[in-house]
Amino acid sequence: MAGLKGLKKTRRIQIIAVAFVALALSTALIGYAMRDGINYFRSPTQVTTEPPRPGEVFRLGGLVSTGSLVRGQGSTSTFSVTDTKTTVPVRYTGVLPDLFAEGAGMVGLGQMQDGTFIATEILAKHDETYMPKEVIDALKAQGMYKDTKTPGS
Repeated sequence: MAGLKGLKKTRRIQIIAVAFVALALSTALIGYAMRDGINYFRSPTQVTTEPPRPGEVFRLGGLVSTGSLVRGQGSTSTFSVTDTKTTVPVRYTGVLPDLFAEGAGMVGLGQMQDGTFIATEILAKHDETYMPKEVIDALKAQGMYKDTKTPGS
């Protein structure tokens, strides 16, 4: 009977060890698979003070500078994004969202090339009061954003 209890205890330890190894392996595989799917947000000031690694894909957000939007031939557009302190030039090939406008909040996904943010995706505000949370946080950090909402509205 004593040998049977020892066998059960050994089997239980083996099962726990195998489960731990399987959990660690699956966590490592998930982390490896997600490493390219995580895109960090940066404001224009952060891009200029702490330049991204070459080829690094990230999100750039801010306000579209007034007077900077130039629609080129075909579907290529250039404009500048600002956080009211620093401005970064942007080039985007594709159809801009309907609500994309100068002075409006936007977030773009892409990478820096020769000092210009090359966007692969552009997201614009969805109504006249919306601004992405990251853009608001970046503007608040610089003291350039004040909340226009009144309590209770």
